[in-house]
Amino acid sequence: MNVEAASRVREGQALPLMEAFYTIQGEGTYSGQPAYFIRLGGCDVGCVWCDVKDSWEAGKWPLVEIDQIVAEADAYPARLAVITGGEPLMYALGPLTRGLKEKGFTTNLETSGAHPYSGDLDWICLSPKKFKSPVPEIYTIANELKVIVYNKSDFDFARSEARKVAPSCKLLLQPEWSKAEQMMPQIVDFVKENPRWRISLQTHKYMEIP
Repeated sequence: MNVEAASRVREGQALPLMEAFYTIQGEGTYSGQPAYFIRLGGCDVGCVWCDVKDSWEAGKWPLVEIDQIVAEADAYPARLAVITGGEPLMYALGPLTRGLKEKGFTTNLETSGAHPYSGDLDWICLSPKKFKSPVPEIYTIANELKVIVYNKSDFDFARSEARKVAPSCKLLLQPEWSKAEQMMPQIVDFVKENPRWRISLQTHKYMEIP
């Protein structure tokens, strides 16, 4: 990456775009709603069960100008934009979120919280990982805490993380896709015993859509 390109990335004027597509949000509070997904390349968290490992290396993906990203989102009728990754908070999201909001979008973020917050987001889904802890300030502004359940120890992790978020934050447990059949009975029992929690499913995978 040359100096000019690196500067534009630092300023958030261009971002490594792995993919962008119009679909149905399959997870969490906004599940079932049509949404335009913006998946940025680059992640330094490294979840062993990540289903988009191709997103980890930012340099694999083209740098796309913010105006182009916003224009392509604006071509679709829904006004919900989901910024995901990779880890989108590796980048300054202010220009992207401002551009989207100028077009009337509600802006959602899916993040591990491992980098400082930036941007103008309407909804922050914090999905913390054991591999790299979130920065402390993200807990106070998270609207939704989504813990992925891969093994039994993740229930204790979920309890610990829930103590850090605001009382208004929605609490979600989501089975890791390859372990869903194995872990679902334990998730059901946990939620029945801890009624603040809800179950999130990757419904887009059941519907066989992106």
